[in-house]
Amino acid sequence: MKGHRHLTIVIKLGSSSIVNEKTHEPLLSVLSLIVETAVTLIKDGHRVVIVSSGAIAVGLQRMDVEKRPKHLPRIQALAAIGQCRLVSLWESLFAHLRQPVAQILLTRNDIADRTQYLNAQNTFTELLHMGVIPIVNENDTLAVSEIRQIEKFGDNDTLSAITAAMVQADYLFLMTDVDCLYDKNPRTNPDAQAIEVVEDVRSLEADVSSAGSSLGTGGMSTKIVAARLATSAGVTTVITRSSNPGNIVNIVNHVQAQNAALNTPTSSLSATPAEASSLSNSISSLHIASLPTPPLHTRFLPDPFPIRDRSFWLLHGLAPHGTLYIDEGAHRALASKAGLLPAGIVDVEGQFAQQEAVRLVVVKKNPAAWSSAAHENSTEGRGMPVDVAPGEVGRALVNYSAAEIMRIKGMRSTEIGGVLGYADSEYVALRENVSLTKREKSSRPVTPSLAVSA
Repeated sequence: MKGHRHLTIVIKLGSSSIVNEKTHEPLLSVLSLIVETAVTLIKDGHRVVIVSSGAIAVGLQRMDVEKRPKHLPRIQALAAIGQCRLVSLWESLFAHLRQPVAQILLTRNDIADRTQYLNAQNTFTELLHMGVIPIVNENDTLAVSEIRQIEKFGDNDTLSAITAAMVQADYLFLMTDVDCLYDKNPRTNPDAQAIEVVEDVRSLEADVSSAGSSLGTGGMSTKIVAARLATSAGVTTVITRSSNPGNIVNIVNHVQAQNAALNTPTSSLSATPAEASSLSNSISSLHIASLPTPPLHTRFLPDPFPIRDRSFWLLHGLAPHGTLYIDEGAHRALASKAGLLPAGIVDVEGQFAQQEAVRLVVVKKNPAAWSSAAHENSTEGRGMPVDVAPGEVGRALVNYSAAEIMRIKGMRSTEIGGVLGYADSEYVALRENVSLTKREKSSRPVTPSLAVSA
């Protein structure tokens, strides 16, 4: 690894990856290999974070419970029991190799609170600086949403992506029971092709029929969501088989060597720029061709225009409580770094208070048609003559409640005080509290070539 830059690597392990699905016994052989892999990465100069599920599964084994119960307090009690044994197991295994670890338990509320988010980020930074491996899990004893899947944390898949963004990781490894993604289900389609590299996760069409194990809450679809979140933050995301954790080191080494080959300078000083470029490409191709074949995996390349820090937190750390329909002029103003004024708001959906997050959806004013979505879902039941563009364009923290925005929508900022009797701000949302999803699209093709899915 000499000459390669030091990386931050997040490894996510689902319940079925580290606990036997039938007996609920910890898979000590796999856990030991993961520990050896993590320590190898540390010795190579990298920083490692482990996102580990399994608390409820280990709790089932400890209390001799055969099946995961449906009663929420019972599940949370099992999580509390299992988490003690799970972190003790990690600590014991890492202690054999003299590697210190730390436990970090997070909930959706921790991530949604900006101060707590920054505190967690600072803790991660200090632990990694100290050479400690943080072991992260969803706090199932407190977090209702992950257990019930209300907000689809997905057996820590989404949590691992948010963690990767929080620590500004270079890689996120999503360990699972298959080698990689396929364009079809390989169990029923012999002609299924492995998807080795995904250039743009937004254009991915793959088989996601794996629904997760009886122990966890995630499946392949939640891993795609996690890959989408992580790559949007500039994190290379890899799906590979959990039963062979050594793949992680081999994949990292391969990608590092591949990147080094692509950046190999030419020594021909007399060549023209075109000749030098052709020579460089030829040398790079030869170097890459000479590299050993990496283990089978799917690698999602990072977005060339990543969203980080506060913008990522606004988009993915907060649960939206409603929707603001804005016109195209307001969208252009936001793209130009201006705040959101009431004049640009067309309609309101949902019930939300001040300083809560909302979705932003662009609409086109259309006198000939009424938007059924706005008509049925608006706060006061009144629709606007609009065409709703597909999908949201961003998120915002608002300065006014849903009822207040409904009263001032379409008005000038100078009219707010006269309508409401007060004016806390001329903006419905300050620009620093707005994060847009639209980025310049990459021209890189998807490998292999796949149809675009919605």
